[in-house]
Amino acid sequence: MGEVLKSYFWVAVGSALGGMSRFWVSRFVGERWGEKFPWGTIVINISGSFLIGIFLALTLPEGRLNTSRSFVVQFCMVGICGGYTTFSSFSLQTLNLAREGQWLWAAGNIVISVFACLLAVWLGFILGQVINR
Repeated sequence: MGEVLKSYFWVAVGSALGGMSRFWVSRFVGERWGEKFPWGTIVINISGSFLIGIFLALTLPEGRLNTSRSFVVQFCMVGICGGYTTFSSFSLQTLNLAREGQWLWAAGNIVISVFACLLAVWLGFILGQVINR
């Protein structure tokens, strides 16, 4: 039972840090680029996808962090990245744009978020593999 509680603790701490980071980045981007379009959420989802790609590569059997895989997965991937990325916010913002008749903005949000995040997770994975060398 002690190991399970420790796992929940690390996920909770990571989630809190990820959530606070999401709040800060979203405000920072919104103040600079405006809030008409959800640029903050897009930046968060892209950077979070990039970061989780790095962690994936580092925790593979040949990765530099493979011996601490469970901690990295719990604290960094599930906790920090899970608390940081905002696909629920992405979905809500896209729905709101569509409900307001802003179909082009809604479609742009979908296309940018999906393709840029897939690209970011792939690039993060490649960077993680480079770090592993």
